[in-house]
Amino acid sequence: MTTLEIKDLHVSVNTAEGEEIPILKGVDLTVKSGETHAVMGPNGSGKSTLSYAIAGHPKYTVTSGTITLDGQDVLAMSIDERARAGLFLAMQYPVEVPGVSMSNFLRTAATAVRGEAPKLRHWVKEVKGAMSDLGIDPSFGERSVNEGFSGGEKKRHEILQLGLLKPKIAILDETDSGLDVDALRVVSEGVNRYKETENGGVLLITHYTRILRYIKPQFVHVFVGGRIITSGGPELADELEENGYERFSPASGRDPHQAAAAGA
Repeated sequence: MTTLEIKDLHVSVNTAEGEEIPILKGVDLTVKSGETHAVMGPNGSGKSTLSYAIAGHPKYTVTSGTITLDGQDVLAMSIDERARAGLFLAMQYPVEVPGVSMSNFLRTAATAVRGEAPKLRHWVKEVKGAMSDLGIDPSFGERSVNEGFSGGEKKRHEILQLGLLKPKIAILDETDSGLDVDALRVVSEGVNRYKETENGGVLLITHYTRILRYIKPQFVHVFVGGRIITSGGPELADELEENGYERFSPASGRDPHQAAAAGA
């Protein structure tokens, strides 16, 4: 059993002018093996900042609070150490890496995470099978990482990495962004396959409920103003689909925590 535990996390973003702007204002969240947590909230609420802080993005500074993975201090780890420890981030906007082929990138990443290079014959079979499951043309293995890929192709390759690297906890930052219906289904099936085969924990960050038709969360958290203000089961996502985030917004004139309590 793996546990990712976040306690009273405060995070600021560093601007180009050298200013620190507080984004996260006391986040508490625990994700365990086999669990799927959906974090939902409006634009600008800090959801992506949470994913970047867990992954160790240098633009974000943790000013207080803790993140632990099985009791180990994640904040004391470098970015690559976090990956080797079992954390995985599928980014909202995957970056292009010209000159590095997908096949070399995947094998290098797997070697780093597993501690030894996969045996080539088994590795080729493993990659081909994973690509087939996601409807990825094998020729993509010789193309540079994400270079010239469509949005849907980039997201499929993120989930390809998820299936091959087999992390303990997968953080998916708006993986549904920019996907058509067919790509959304394929990507979601890949996430579900990972969870079933690896008993992995999933932290799914999203604006919309459409991906939750395919990836079923046990826990849904409403994220507003840099913190989780209420949590519930799948029914909370249904309520957000129907009514939106208005009752949780400070602009509604109600305290978000009171609004959450009123809807409990």
